[in-house]
Amino acid sequence: MAELNKAYEAKKVEDRIYKLWEKSGFFNPDKLPKRHKTPFTILMPPPNANDPLHVGHAVFVTLEDILIRYNRMQGKKTLWLPGADHAGFETQVVYEKKLAKQGRSRFDMKREEFYKEVWDYTQKNRKTVKEQLKKLGASCDWTRDTFTLDAHIIKTVYKTFKKMADEGLVYRGERLVNYCTKHRTAFADLEIKHETRKDPLYYMKYGPIVVATVRPETKFGDTAIAVHPDDKRYKKYIGKELKIETVVGKRTLKVIADKEVDPEFGTGAVKVTPAHDANDFAMWERHKKEIEGPLQVIGLDGRLNENTGLYEGMKVEEAREKIVKDMKTKGLIEKIDEDYEHTIALCYKCNNVIEPMLMRQWFVKTKPLAKEAIKAVKEKETTILPKNYEKIYFHWMNNIRDWNISRQNWWGISIPAWLCEDCPKGEWTVTDGKKPTSCSKCKGKNLKQDEDVFDTWFSSSQWPFATLKYPNHKDFKTFYPTDVMETAADILFFWVARMMMLSIYQTKKAPFKYVYLHGLVRDKDRQKMSKSKGNVIDPLGVIDTYGTDALRIALTIGNMPGKDTAISEDKIRGYRNFVNKLWNISRFVHLETKNYNQNKRPTLSVKDKAILKNFEKIVKQTTKALDEFRFSHAAENLYHYIWHTYADKVIEDSKPILNNTKTRAARQYVLVKVLGDSLKLLHPFMPFITEEIYQQLPLQKKQTTIMIESWPT
Repeated sequence: MAELNKAYEAKKVEDRIYKLWEKSGFFNPDKLPKRHKTPFTILMPPPNANDPLHVGHAVFVTLEDILIRYNRMQGKKTLWLPGADHAGFETQVVYEKKLAKQGRSRFDMKREEFYKEVWDYTQKNRKTVKEQLKKLGASCDWTRDTFTLDAHIIKTVYKTFKKMADEGLVYRGERLVNYCTKHRTAFADLEIKHETRKDPLYYMKYGPIVVATVRPETKFGDTAIAVHPDDKRYKKYIGKELKIETVVGKRTLKVIADKEVDPEFGTGAVKVTPAHDANDFAMWERHKKEIEGPLQVIGLDGRLNENTGLYEGMKVEEAREKIVKDMKTKGLIEKIDEDYEHTIALCYKCNNVIEPMLMRQWFVKTKPLAKEAIKAVKEKETTILPKNYEKIYFHWMNNIRDWNISRQNWWGISIPAWLCEDCPKGEWTVTDGKKPTSCSKCKGKNLKQDEDVFDTWFSSSQWPFATLKYPNHKDFKTFYPTDVMETAADILFFWVARMMMLSIYQTKKAPFKYVYLHGLVRDKDRQKMSKSKGNVIDPLGVIDTYGTDALRIALTIGNMPGKDTAISEDKIRGYRNFVNKLWNISRFVHLETKNYNQNKRPTLSVKDKAILKNFEKIVKQTTKALDEFRFSHAAENLYHYIWHTYADKVIEDSKPILNNTKTRAARQYVLVKVLGDSLKLLHPFMPFITEEIYQQLPLQKKQTTIMIESWPT
């Protein structure tokens, strides 16, 4: 029996060990030994296919791999299905930045050319991400690797959309949406950042009434003046039409009464601009019979349009400055409050101010879907961990608004809807992907497909059943509902809630038994990691220096459900010391058990039995902690036992006992038994070193890999 090397060299071991696992075939649940019967399924939250992994990805890989390896050793038929997300808008932004560095723009290309380039880019990056996942030790089934633009995924997405359209859960409506004029696309409410700023508040003279606004440039789209019905200052004006002077001539506006007007804001009178303010749009809907409909004055390019006279073509900021200057000249500005504090909506990518834009888009009626998703959590079909997030989930679901799923990206899944240009009203025909031969309403042949694509979250929200090939594939029948959705807490609404809604809608079952949420990864000072701060940790870089196991255990210990976790190179270095300690312990046991007869059970002393009895407690504590998703507690418990009990006490006390021929065999048995089972307990957390040691220890009935060993009891 060859000795263990003096030092553990992760770089020389890890690739070889991973190849051993892949060769075994045991990542594939269909190839596990017969004792693995009860399915246990995790679907990987698919990383975006536009960039390499970062340390935040390393957290989900570590925690999910812990669960998979633990349940595999428990005898479960484990499936961890990997994948990647085409990440529509996100990927388009990344690729457009690359084009800009080359002096190119997507607007200089045909859509098909742009799509092909992005496709090639994402496929190349997918290979990079796959290799990174392997470096992190991910024991997922690569035979089922899935991309959100795979044919069977798109087919499922189309079928869902068609079914929802047929049942009236999807509609095409003209509504105000959040629009970024830089990226030229709409966003859902969830994707918008909000920021408190101080801006000038302009008091503008509208005939005898003064209105206050931060947006004088939208005045050309005003359709009314609104006041509170109980505001005595304006009672005499309600219902009347006022002739007012503007910078482009005279016009008439009606004064309406609406209870949503705040009498304390400004002068208590506001201008109503339905095409450029969500509250004003809602006000117009309440007063349609009294006032004109929305008039758009800002185009999709962020410039004032033909409805603004001499200001046409100006960008918003430029126009605002010029309009205010001209109004001052005409005596139409009463005063300006320079430090008005208010909240504004921003594009989460470029921080440009979001322009509310009146657009025809596809919307999902979410309230009926949310009702069933709420019920699933209330009735414990799905449990959200940590528990306090259930309350947050319920609050959001109970106040949910219709979801705009149209995006003006070029990269994404095309919406399978065709406009009939022969129809007087412009009817739309929705299909499950195939172009219709004629309009479903008028039988016209002049059909044009919608140029928009689906919001990425719409397609990825079908991940639980689409990946398993709903409804007839054996994978769906075997592995759905899945057991755990482990993901970041900050996408509870973006993704988890929507997966709950769409999965229940299609399959009539909640997609997960448990949702486990982890927090952000922060630096040692608990600051958010960012490239600009220079505090980003490259997981592949630290793996190269300290090994995968050190990174994984560092990411696990101190990582509490729903809470942000801190990571630093010092912490990883510290757990590299634990990796080395485990190796040195194993080397000692290996050397001291050369003549150990594993087939003969020796008579144990009282001390030997006490060591085994104490270790049984560790096994139970670790098992209980993992069953309860307390990863940090389980890992820390093992860390302290291995270092401070097994190494510092058991091994030190064993040295004289091993030198005694009468007591040597019994103590050899104890050392091998405890180390062997400790390796099994540690394997989900530190898979590489535990496999390397396991392969060389004199254990009874060894398997081809520790991955399919039975969990200690």
